[in-house]
Amino acid sequence: MFAVARMAWPVERMSRLQSPALHLVASNDLAEIGRIAPVIDKFCAERGLGGEMAHAVNLALDELLTNTISYGYGDAAQHLIDIALTLTRERLTVTIRDDAAPFDPTAAAAPDLDAKIDERAIGGLGIHIVRTIMDEVEYRRVNGHNELTLTKFLET
Repeated sequence: MFAVARMAWPVERMSRLQSPALHLVASNDLAEIGRIAPVIDKFCAERGLGGEMAHAVNLALDELLTNTISYGYGDAAQHLIDIALTLTRERLTVTIRDDAAPFDPTAAAAPDLDAKIDERAIGGLGIHIVRTIMDEVEYRRVNGHNELTLTKFLET
């Protein structure tokens, strides 16, 4: 099994995800996204997952964390977001857990990609990108927290 890597961010009161191969904790600050990307790159490289996998995970995290940080909190307080990556022979699973307002990205309507750019509804493209680059996207609301699980199957 892989060792747990932990970023040097403050520990929070909400319960942590258990035994991930990589566990990161980010605050609700957009600058945190830039700190996470190289850690994901290293995790994927060390496990022979390749740059495409790292890019897909980083792109999905960028989209989802930007939405959570920008729209999920109704106050200016610090909130922490758990990110766990677990690797098996068949898949890489990314779990994101936060205490933001309830939001189920799997229920969001798909954007109308055929409409002219000035006729399209604002928003939704980031979630569409996540759904496209990941093999599975699942949402649950657990004990007042959003829990989003992204799965990318490995080629065997």
